[in-house]
Amino acid sequence: MWERFSFYGMQAILVYYLYYSLTDGGLGLPEPTATSIVGAYGGLVYLSAILGAWVADRLFGAERTLTYAATLIMIGHIALAVFPGITGVGIGLICVAVGSGTLKATTSSVLGDMYAPTDARRDGGFSIYYMGVNLGAFFGPLLTSAAWGWKGFHWGFGLAAIGMALGLAQYLLMRRSTLGDAGHEVTNPLDRAGRVRYGLIALGVLAVIVILALVGVITAARLSGIVVMITFAAAIALFAIMLTSKNIDTVERHRVQSFIPMFIASAIFWSLFQQQFTVVALYADQRLDLNVFGMTLPPSVVQSINPVFIIIFAGVFAGMWTKLGDRQPSTPVKFALGTIIMGVAFLLFLPYADGGPGSTPLLWMVLILFFFTMAELCLSPVGQSLSTKLAPKAFHTQMIALFFLSIAVGTAGAGSLAEFYDSSNEVPYFAFLGGASIVVGVALLVFRKAISRLMEGVH
Repeated sequence: MWERFSFYGMQAILVYYLYYSLTDGGLGLPEPTATSIVGAYGGLVYLSAILGAWVADRLFGAERTLTYAATLIMIGHIALAVFPGITGVGIGLICVAVGSGTLKATTSSVLGDMYAPTDARRDGGFSIYYMGVNLGAFFGPLLTSAAWGWKGFHWGFGLAAIGMALGLAQYLLMRRSTLGDAGHEVTNPLDRAGRVRYGLIALGVLAVIVILALVGVITAARLSGIVVMITFAAAIALFAIMLTSKNIDTVERHRVQSFIPMFIASAIFWSLFQQQFTVVALYADQRLDLNVFGMTLPPSVVQSINPVFIIIFAGVFAGMWTKLGDRQPSTPVKFALGTIIMGVAFLLFLPYADGGPGSTPLLWMVLILFFFTMAELCLSPVGQSLSTKLAPKAFHTQMIALFFLSIAVGTAGAGSLAEFYDSSNEVPYFAFLGGASIVVGVALLVFRKAISRLMEGVH
């Protein structure tokens, strides 16, 4: 809960800190540069989830890795709160992204290890965990927004750091009595030679990044595009490795092939959904009527709307799929519904597009984000489940990594797409992206039977 509090609390005010003028407490960056940084940061979170899982499996075990990740997150928020200018942003976002991605990969693992597979309390434990995630996502933006309005951006970042510190403290105090040995095993440990080899590779990659930054190849405005290219190349490589491997049979190869259109649809979905933190954040600041009962709300409070709908409807969707049983829609149909509904959400911006300040009612934004949530519940939990069902035995973790890579591509893409957003000409932007998402969803519906055949019995 506290990690999500700090994560979403910081992210809710981040884009405003980057592009607000110096006189308003921000850094005064151009809007496209600000949204590129936010998109690249989001993509790095999901790339780090893959790296964090590898570190847990091969170096420290899930529980120790989780503890190090939580500490790194806290350091990142402190850097944002304390260090001025782009220095604090660079240090802070790298630490928070790597820490949050790693923690994302290890918390579920540790929690799962606390219960035997047949323990009747297992689903209840994950339900409590899921509720904590969404409570943090709800309260974080509200309270950091209040701190921003009261004392400025750095106080908002400081509150995120305090929240993470509280979470880390209670975890360290209670983990011995609550966790036991859960998450302590290093499932595939590296030998000494392997540690040296991978350590040298890491140093080499870091040196290349530094050199490219110094010569001007890596710039803030290009960050999201760079992350998109890296993650997309990694996904292609991973698909190629699995499809050409001698360790998978024909059925498994067909299942991997069936995941390709699902990967594309997922990446497109997330490239729209994650614009909550780029274009939607800009729109909330420049178009939304934020006057409620005589009070002017900060635009960042919009980030708390989606978590409220998730808390309300996640159980409804889970119950609905369970009750339908074998009669529920196939996974390609669920993916199609997710991308179509996401497209409709973007088209809902059109009635008030190109308006002036305060031209869009807050309730209309609530409606738009309701559609965001419905789309998310059709695709997000279903996608992660699908990756586990389609995974070849020899590539179980890598298949889950592929789903995370689709989120990384989409999240970084949300930053790249935001560069084309123009507040003076919004209709083409929302119409094109909304229409494109609907077209992808319709294509999935058209080819759903062919995709299902490749899934070889996986529903």
